[in-house]
Amino acid sequence: MQRILFHHSLTSNNGCRKELMVELLEDEKTMMEFSRLEEEYRILTEENRNLITVHSERAQQLENLRVVNQKRQGSS
Repeated sequence: MQRILFHHSLTSNNGCRKELMVELLEDEKTMMEFSRLEEEYRILTEENRNLITVHSERAQQLENLRVVNQKRQGSS
């Protein structure tokens, strides 16, 4: 009887171990995905900052050109 209980206990432990290994692998995949998304977010944030800067510069250049154009039209 003890032998059957021992065998059952080993089987249960092996099952738990397999479940824990599956969970561990899933957690590792999740962490890798999280790291990838974190890096992608960092890159996109930097690109966004650069685009905002370029947009502001171009808007200022456009405004300067409008002023120059108005002065030319006014002096004609």
